[in-house]
Amino acid sequence: MINDEIVDMDKVHPALLDRGLYFGDGVYEVLRSYNGKIFALDEHLKRFLNSLAGIEINGIDISRVRQNVLMAFDSAKIKNAKIYFHITRGSGPRDHIGKDLKPNFFLTISEIGDYSKSKTDGVAVSTYPDLRWKKCWIKSLNLLPNVLAKMDAAKKGCDESILVDESGLITEGSSSAFFAIIDRAIHTAPTTANILSSITRKFTVIAAQNLGIRIVEKSLTANQAAGADELFLGVTTKDIIPVVKFDGQTISNSKPGQITKKLIAEFSKFTG
Repeated sequence: MINDEIVDMDKVHPALLDRGLYFGDGVYEVLRSYNGKIFALDEHLKRFLNSLAGIEINGIDISRVRQNVLMAFDSAKIKNAKIYFHITRGSGPRDHIGKDLKPNFFLTISEIGDYSKSKTDGVAVSTYPDLRWKKCWIKSLNLLPNVLAKMDAAKKGCDESILVDESGLITEGSSSAFFAIIDRAIHTAPTTANILSSITRKFTVIAAQNLGIRIVEKSLTANQAAGADELFLGVTTKDIIPVVKFDGQTISNSKPGQITKKLIAEFSKFTG
C-alpha cells in the first residue's frame, strides 16, 4: 500500500524499495560553491569514500561521482549552490542482508540562502543529549537523532543544538562543528570516532594557524562553553558563524567576538 493505494509489488517503483528508506543504509555528502566555484571537492570526495568503506559499499567509481557532481553543477547554473548527494546499498525487498544489489545514486542542487545576518548578528544555540551511534565519522543517512536535536533547538528559539555525550562533554553540533575561544586559544573536540571529520573544521584550523592562533583539541563541558570568551560554529553551507547565546547565557556581550571575526575574514580567502 502506497498512501491509500494498493498496488502489486512488481509495480512498485524501485525508489520506494531503497534500503536508504528501510534502514538508512547509505552515506551522503554536502558541499557548496562560492560564486560559481565548488569548494573543497577533493576533500569531500575523500571523506565520502571513507564513509562508503565504513559501511562496506564497495565498487563505487569515485571519478564517476565527481563527474556527476560537476555535470549537475554545470547544468544547474547556480553560483552559490548547496550540493547534496548520497549513495545507498540499492533497492529490493526488505531484508537486512540485501544480496546482489546495485547501489543507488541521488543528487540535488539548490541555491544557498542569504545567511549574512547570522554572521553579523550571531546565533543562539542550546544543548541536547548526543543520542547518535558510535561511528559519527561515517556520514550515515541515519540522522534521526540529529533531526530530534534540531527540532528541540527550534522549539527553544535557537538555531542549532550542541550535542553533549554521556560523560557531559560536548561533541559537536547537530549539523555543525563547535568551537570555543578561551584565553585567545581555540578549543574544539578532537576528531575521534564520535566526531565527524568536518571539512569546514579543517579549513578553520588552517585559518587559525595562519593568524597565529593556538588550537587546543580538548572536549569541553557545557559549563565551560558557557563561560568561554567567544563561541562559533563551522557549517559547510555557511562556513564560520558566531554564537552569541548558549543555553540562554550571553556570550561575548551578545556580539560576534573579535577573534571570530578575524577567522571569518581569513576563511573567506579560501573561498574567494
